[in-house]
Amino acid sequence: MNKSITFGQSLSVLLVVFAILFPALFFGKAEPHMPLLTALVASAVFIRLFGVTWEEMEEGIIKGVQSAVAPLLILSLIGILIGVWMMSGTVPTILYYGISLISPEYFTISALFLTILVSTATGSSFTTVSTVGVALMGVATALGMDPLVTAGAVISGACFGDKMSPLSDTTNFSAAVAGVPLMSHVRFMTRTTVPAIVLTAVFFAFQSQPDAVNLSNIALIQAELEKHFSLSVFTLLPAVVVIGCSLWRKPILPTLIAGIASGIVTAAIFQGKHSPLAWLSVMQNGFHGEFSNEIVGSIVNRGGLLSMTWSLSLILIALSLGGLLQRSGVFHALFGSLLKRIRHEGGIITMAGSSSILVNGLTGEQYLSILLPGQMFRDSFESRGISRVRLSRTLEDCGTLINPLIPWGVSGAFFTSTLHVATLDYLPYALFLWLSPLFTFLFAWIRR
Repeated sequence: MNKSITFGQSLSVLLVVFAILFPALFFGKAEPHMPLLTALVASAVFIRLFGVTWEEMEEGIIKGVQSAVAPLLILSLIGILIGVWMMSGTVPTILYYGISLISPEYFTISALFLTILVSTATGSSFTTVSTVGVALMGVATALGMDPLVTAGAVISGACFGDKMSPLSDTTNFSAAVAGVPLMSHVRFMTRTTVPAIVLTAVFFAFQSQPDAVNLSNIALIQAELEKHFSLSVFTLLPAVVVIGCSLWRKPILPTLIAGIASGIVTAAIFQGKHSPLAWLSVMQNGFHGEFSNEIVGSIVNRGGLLSMTWSLSLILIALSLGGLLQRSGVFHALFGSLLKRIRHEGGIITMAGSSSILVNGLTGEQYLSILLPGQMFRDSFESRGISRVRLSRTLEDCGTLINPLIPWGVSGAFFTSTLHVATLDYLPYALFLWLSPLFTFLFAWIRR
């Protein structure tokens, strides 16, 4: 880069970004796309005035967009998978038996532990939310449960596995960036994970709403499902395929394709959907059936590639902004200057976590929120004699878990599109995601 950004200049760019985003999102309740795009343009103008060439800025934006390719493909396939699983009867089958087997009194705590189990086994919050999570949201609707509380339980459980499972890509990535053995990283994370998940479980244990359940509604929903779908254990085949591929550590893209293909086969055999044109329509536009029961229609009529366009466009803009800020040196100038002023061990750890949260908020990319602070703070941790497992835990808690709480974050945008609940609406109920970072900051000062 021809000219370096100074600390004051980097701070002014960040203030401009926050001045645009926060009033629009928190006070104006605007959709995040246009405020984020405005922040991108404003940042580019300021950075250009500070002497960074257009070629360098364009290079950063292109690099940011390139980093979005994998998330965009994953989200596109998940949108298709949800539509196909509705057509195949997979989600309707889970819904049918779920409202029979899960007691409303224990629904939210059951949702939490079920998603913990699946996410730990698969190592993927995306797989967990797009399969079990969608079904649980359907069950919640059928039982008359609060969708925000349910979404909080589902996301908390799904992200538990993303943080703690040895199969998780972010768990492996955090350990690698900090330069620590994987299992040492996992064991050390239990110090923040255990109290956070215990408090989360206690909260959801007291969130039962048995009085909201209308048994006659449940019978009507089950009758409507039986009328329109052939429901049996065989229609669960696509879910078995996806979970099996995840357990065998197959890459997520082939896993999703296998789930889509098995869903089409299941739809053809058990639901009588033999037309390739019908398959293509569902994959493109989602499943749309004619139901006399509005609740069933609201649960089942969803999915398809086009259902993900809200998230896809948001991620594209967010990662463009992230690429611009990274390439222009804004993050390096800001954190490099602050790092020189901090001497206390607790301050270093707090700064590492805060930088991870800031990168998350400005770029929407959890890998970048792990990589950049990890690279910047690793030498400082070593020179001050601070164990690197404290760095890896901080990166995981403030990188992996904060991303779903950001409306334009890759995970936040995905969860919103998949569960049909706005990020800022489920945020207060996703306790595990913000309790873990709080314990990280607390333990930074009491050396745990």
